[in-house]
Amino acid sequence: MGRMVTVELTHRGEYFGRLGPFEVAGPYWQATEEVLAAVEVPAVVLRLVDGRGAEGGAYGGEVRYHVEALERPPGREPRPMEAGTAAVLGPAEGRAPWARPDGLREALAWAAARVDGAGPVRQVRTWNLSGLFRLPGGAWLKTTAPAFNAAEGEVIALFGSVDAALVPKVIAADAAAGRLLLEAVPGEDCWGPSADTVAEVVPRLVAAQAALAADGRAASAGLRDRTPRALLAQLEVLLDRLPEETDLSAGERVEVARLVAELPDVIEELEGCGLPVTLLHGDFHPGNWRAEAGGPAVVLDFADACLGHPALDGLRARDFLTPAAWSHHAQVWSAAWQAHAPGSRPGRALELAEPLYHLAYALRYQEFLDHIETSERPYHEGDPAAELRAALACGHARHRS
Repeated sequence: MGRMVTVELTHRGEYFGRLGPFEVAGPYWQATEEVLAAVEVPAVVLRLVDGRGAEGGAYGGEVRYHVEALERPPGREPRPMEAGTAAVLGPAEGRAPWARPDGLREALAWAAARVDGAGPVRQVRTWNLSGLFRLPGGAWLKTTAPAFNAAEGEVIALFGSVDAALVPKVIAADAAAGRLLLEAVPGEDCWGPSADTVAEVVPRLVAAQAALAADGRAASAGLRDRTPRALLAQLEVLLDRLPEETDLSAGERVEVARLVAELPDVIEELEGCGLPVTLLHGDFHPGNWRAEAGGPAVVLDFADACLGHPALDGLRARDFLTPAAWSHHAQVWSAAWQAHAPGSRPGRALELAEPLYHLAYALRYQEFLDHIETSERPYHEGDPAAELRAALACGHARHRS
């Protein structure tokens, strides 16, 4: 599956017309390399303008991007924009700094001043949550929105203080501007991880989390609070917004409210399982592990890091694994926590945390939607409702058992 792409091309405030539509091979809207390969001048994708995806998702289908040429396009003359084009390319509330020509040039200049080497910058992806660029010499620049993401450099430093090989090496970080410059991590992302990879990386994360909980640094790091009782309070606020923010039926909204009302008992039992509140990665799935063949994995992408119950990280990989692989993952995770918290019941914690896991992601996706511009909502529109429905399914299964 590919995409049918249209490009609105600009350079330093001038409009150079529309390219396409043309087909590119990769389906995922945030992937930029295939799009830029079809543009005749060095350029970057600033953002999604609009799209109509396959099966309603943010992939395939027809997509339009705003692309900024880094050099004046040869053989093209600037032209006036039609009113509709001017409206969608103009300023918008919630636009990410890396989705604006001046903001992106500033970020690239900041990174270039901190690395050696000459050559073109390769943009890997851009979307409502982040941008990723490969610089000459192999360094990676990541851009994020500080308003609703963790200060990744600080989180990496915390994990790295326990296990330096678990995390990438930070060259520079500007938390206030949402910029992170990393040394390149060789290898491949660990989609479809082997049992050996799971057995290698999962206990290392658990060991780091146990250490950071034991010395108190996780609790004092100023992280977003996703501890179970904080989640409960945040969910009660979200309940009032469900009619306008989701397509949940009136009956489903009643069920969600009932589920939230039952959470104090669930949380009490979860706390009795003996696992500590700690620093969570927040998105600990195999696509955020990177390794060379046979080597140890490095964990990436800490934008969702928060303070919370470790079972939320323990559950994250399930959606990305086969049932057999998930069973092995859960066993490895549980054994690791039993080693660090003797007498604890990690397996039971995974069962109890299932509705909290989905409810936490409903809140997280709503945070995204609250902060991004309207044109980029298709990436996550509907996700809060999907997670709330998944939480209800967990509650139904618990009552049946």
